[in-house]
Amino acid sequence: MFSAIDWILQELTFYFSYGLTVLFRWVLDLFGANPSILESNQYKGAVNFFFYDTMKIFLMLAVIVFIVSIIRSFFPPERTKRLLGEGKARGLLGNIFAALLGIVTPFCSCSAVPIFIGFVESGIPLGVTFSFLISSPMVNEVALVMLWGLFGWQIALLYIATGVTVAIIAGIIIGKLKMERYVEEYVYNIKMGDVEIENPTWKQRFRDAGYYVLEILKKIWPYVIIGIAIGGIMHGWAPEGWLAKYAGKDNPFAVFVAVLIGIPLYSNAAGTIPIVSELTRLGMPMGTALSFMMSVTALSLPEMIILRKVLKPKLLAVFIGIMAISIIIIGYLFNIII
Repeated sequence: MFSAIDWILQELTFYFSYGLTVLFRWVLDLFGANPSILESNQYKGAVNFFFYDTMKIFLMLAVIVFIVSIIRSFFPPERTKRLLGEGKARGLLGNIFAALLGIVTPFCSCSAVPIFIGFVESGIPLGVTFSFLISSPMVNEVALVMLWGLFGWQIALLYIATGVTVAIIAGIIIGKLKMERYVEEYVYNIKMGDVEIENPTWKQRFRDAGYYVLEILKKIWPYVIIGIAIGGIMHGWAPEGWLAKYAGKDNPFAVFVAVLIGIPLYSNAAGTIPIVSELTRLGMPMGTALSFMMSVTALSLPEMIILRKVLKPKLLAVFIGIMAISIIIIGYLFNIII
């Protein structure tokens, strides 16, 4: 079945690439420009990369996001809060449970504050709360699909394991530091109350999953297109191996610099992973590339600004520092292993 899908994608890529080339040739002729670039291997490689990977990623997104959304329908935020607050969220097991639960629970920057307040109000320890808040946005279905499509399932599972490990370690450290006093005082005074947990039918779950797929695709398609377009340009024109000279394993500061560059950037997995794919092809080690991607997706500037509403500067700074150090360590480890 997979070979048949791959054949269809290759055929569609051929026709789309041909159509785009005809359009470009017409435009160049119209302005009297030299169309010889359209015959170069660089151009052909970039265009084929763009169309093939775009179709493959959107296809995988539609299928896997649908499946994940069915799984997520069993874990609404209120049920997640109750699961973590029913005696399971204590000690190391609490951090592990919260990090694993974050994988199948929807989360975005805009929901960071209400989720944080709800967890604190339920008596869930601060370290366990952070394990969830780190795991949920970092290990998401978009990252899984795109990593799987561009690198293979082994790297996708490696990323999941890495993200969960970072979430567990960061949550444990924050819990050990006993920094509850650095949460804004008003958070402890809020009483959110209980919300009734709905139990939708399977028909409703499938319907909602379909709507969620459309919602996700509508939200991220520009990032996917832009990311793959940049990756395609790099695929066609960047000399293979040139990046290894500056960001290869021989540079002991490569991971450190990649994380520092990624922290202030704002993007998501959809826009970052196609670029990371080409960075690795050009010579960047996988650990360095994954560290860059994790720093962009887990430490985005908008999310830090939103979290500042409930965290005092010292706790926010500790959170950013622990995350950055954890990601750097994991990057170096994977550069040694892979």
